[in-house]
Amino acid sequence: METSLLIETLIKVLVVVLIFSGLSGIGTYFERKVLAFMQRRLGPMVVGPYGILQFLADAIKLFTKEDIVPTNSVRIVFMLAPLAIVIAVFVAFTAVPIYPQFTVFGYTVHPIVVDINVGLLFALGVMAVGMYTPLLAGMASGNKWSIMGAARSVIQLLSFEVVTGLSALAPLMLVGSMSLIDITDYQAENGWLIWSQPVAFVLFMIAGFAETNRTPFDLTEHEAEVIGGYHTEYSGMRWGMMMIGEYSAMFLVAFLVSIVFLGGYSDLSTLVEGKWVASAWGGLFLILKVSFFFFFFLWTRAAWPHVRPDQLMWLCWKVLMPLAVVNIIITGIVMMA
Repeated sequence: METSLLIETLIKVLVVVLIFSGLSGIGTYFERKVLAFMQRRLGPMVVGPYGILQFLADAIKLFTKEDIVPTNSVRIVFMLAPLAIVIAVFVAFTAVPIYPQFTVFGYTVHPIVVDINVGLLFALGVMAVGMYTPLLAGMASGNKWSIMGAARSVIQLLSFEVVTGLSALAPLMLVGSMSLIDITDYQAENGWLIWSQPVAFVLFMIAGFAETNRTPFDLTEHEAEVIGGYHTEYSGMRWGMMMIGEYSAMFLVAFLVSIVFLGGYSDLSTLVEGKWVASAWGGLFLILKVSFFFFFFLWTRAAWPHVRPDQLMWLCWKVLMPLAVVNIIITGIVMMA
């Protein structure tokens, strides 16, 4: 029994790493295409039909490009810094149910690496460790632009982690559990939490944009500038690892939003007879929700301008955090009434 559990866990870990590493690369293609369509451009068109192989060409370029380590950098820290965000995001995925359980040849498969009773807290906490990538990368570069980028990255990420935690607290008060499976089961019986917690949903989504470094809150990198922020001096696959971490974090936030506020895989799966069919329907609905939120990330980038750092901090501490606290108080009063 222990051997089969170990093998199953290793397979799950491998599947999570391979799937979301691949999706991160494919996501860059879809982002280019979506932005090109919204801005009346063609986007990738040369490599493969409709440029479909562009992400493969980018992967080859990153793997073969020269890995430059500046002479005035802290070499070991500079080389290891990109690992933090990749490891953090993939470890956070271990507590996320990416598909409902199903049975194959009498064996029940649980598409979650480890089901812990603090799954949401674990995912958010581990994802926050990714903050060490911009911090260490910027400080180890020995470049003043990188150090400035690292400083504003840490300020942004730390600030919005507060909003993320406070916004998730009100829905958790209703559910009474931090397990993502329990949250899904609760919504199967009581309906989506977005209807009873619309403010928490909006706050969680806004904080998700900031924590994944997406427009209009991409101050950790700020693509409109000539420099690249904390990763100005990175090249090759070390830079690619940062991008893999960023796009994987987008998928992680999309999963968390879909599970916590939109019922996860519970829709229709409880109404269809047969465990296999129910799992298929539930998994399909979860994938569609995640796909929509990933598209929403891209849509927002095409539609919204950047904000200044002072505007971002004003929004976080004077608008979003007070709203989150008020929402918690109102939720508590309603529950006690």
